[in-house]
Amino acid sequence: PPTTHHSGNMFNLKGKYALATVLVATASSFVSSFAPVSPSVGRTFNPLSVAASPDKLDLDTYTNVDGAITKENPLRVLIAGAGVGGLALANALSKDPKMKVTVLERTDEFKRFGGPIQLASNALQVVKEMDEKVYNEIMGKFTFTGDKMNGIKDGIRDEWYAMFDLAGPAESRDMPYTGVIERPDLQQIWLNALPEGVVQNGDGVESYETNPNGYGIKAQMSSGKTIEGDVLLGADGIWSAVRAKMRDEPLRGEGSGVSYSGYTVFAGELDYDSFDNGDVGYKVYIGPGQYFVITDIGNGRYQWYAFLAKPAGSAALEEKPKGNSLYLQDVFEGWSKDIHHILNVTKENEIEQRDLYDRPPSVFKRWTKGNVALLGDSVHAMMPNLGQGGCQAIEDAQVLSEELSAATSRDEIEGKLDAYRGRRLIRSAAVQGLSRFASDIIIRGFDTPAKIVFEDGIKFENFNYAGIVTKMLQPILPIFFIIQFNFLYDGYKNDFPIDFNAAIRFAVVGGVILLIGAGTVLGGAEEVGVGLFGLESIFGTEGIEALIANAQDFFL
Repeated sequence: PPTTHHSGNMFNLKGKYALATVLVATASSFVSSFAPVSPSVGRTFNPLSVAASPDKLDLDTYTNVDGAITKENPLRVLIAGAGVGGLALANALSKDPKMKVTVLERTDEFKRFGGPIQLASNALQVVKEMDEKVYNEIMGKFTFTGDKMNGIKDGIRDEWYAMFDLAGPAESRDMPYTGVIERPDLQQIWLNALPEGVVQNGDGVESYETNPNGYGIKAQMSSGKTIEGDVLLGADGIWSAVRAKMRDEPLRGEGSGVSYSGYTVFAGELDYDSFDNGDVGYKVYIGPGQYFVITDIGNGRYQWYAFLAKPAGSAALEEKPKGNSLYLQDVFEGWSKDIHHILNVTKENEIEQRDLYDRPPSVFKRWTKGNVALLGDSVHAMMPNLGQGGCQAIEDAQVLSEELSAATSRDEIEGKLDAYRGRRLIRSAAVQGLSRFASDIIIRGFDTPAKIVFEDGIKFENFNYAGIVTKMLQPILPIFFIIQFNFLYDGYKNDFPIDFNAAIRFAVVGGVILLIGAGTVLGGAEEVGVGLFGLESIFGTEGIEALIANAQDFFL
């Protein structure tokens, strides 16, 4: 979950801003890994056992430490949050004898709760390079989808519309195939790999203070205690307390930067005997105003989700006297029999609905301040459509661990955190924005493709403008898919702030898309509240300016 949907509030993108957005975003928004959607993960009990003030906040005294970072005087790293990014980072840093890592997790225990998470080839390659033992354990619990057929289907006619080649781009780079793993399994693998006592449960970070006269940061905990370190890394999710303190903004609500995306998702997970098991990884059924995804998550289990444009809180506002399954069968009336078959056999206790929240890319807002930095959803929460939320958090962890491990003095930490931001800013913003763009374009840009049927004469099906445009885009989409995966897979090391090769490809192929689709989208912009395929929701004005500024810095 989570970026802002500016409903009915369009930015006026002109000239270089619109062009810059097209360069980065136009093409790959059509591609979706459509990651499995899972609820929040519950957490295992590990009593808090780090040095902390016993009764009240102690913000006046700090330990006197030398500036040099050595085995005898290790860098004290505090990580707020034990999610995907926090645990990946802790695992990488804890291998360095010059690091003393403590993960501060709010929940009391890690329960076996939460559905599958997609790990795309870029994230798997990062994990493999960071820790091959952890990677091999993940493979033992993993279900590949990237080695199977994947793509978009016409939701009404039940015909393949466009295919994703996930295998080719991975094979050409000798990277693992994309796939899924149960979130609790992934979490437990990382927990088992960490030294005992690194993860401390039962007390969450509420705020922090920095030493005004030397080294040190004190994390203020929900219990009232303080815990001292040299650096604090906020991996505490979309409702990040570390971010709220850093940016001096509310944790939730107005001013927090987090808002309702405009979409709600119904997700189901069940044992299912699919007719195409073993052949198809996932199918995305498109049609007017909504879409439906069915994906193989391994061991005879499947997940589906229905992505609908609804007002916030619709779960409570909208009555469903017959239950969620029958409600969705009505919503998708006339759609593929595959959708109705899986909905039919899904029990009510296997269905969950949740609103999706997101935030715009943090391009001009702080990622770092002093010896504090953000990662994962705390800084670039994204919609689930590209399956890159956890993947980008893992890339954050890789870059942060590289930068911090290279430091030899505490005086270098602020600069290392700035370097982390510089390496991650544009790539994460592009993926974050494209994830949102994919939602907008599939629901608001696609329709049932126009088709000429030669049966009892000639029939013209759905020959409205949207249907014709959707049909015209059909042969172009495979090119977009290649560009998308090249961008994701080539850039996983985050060695360069901007992938200019990808930008050029986006510009060429994106120009074709805009020529074909601009009439449909601009014609309906007032009705749907987005202009130019909702491009303003990708980066926002400040995001486009940041992209251009980075490009200018590169050349000047």
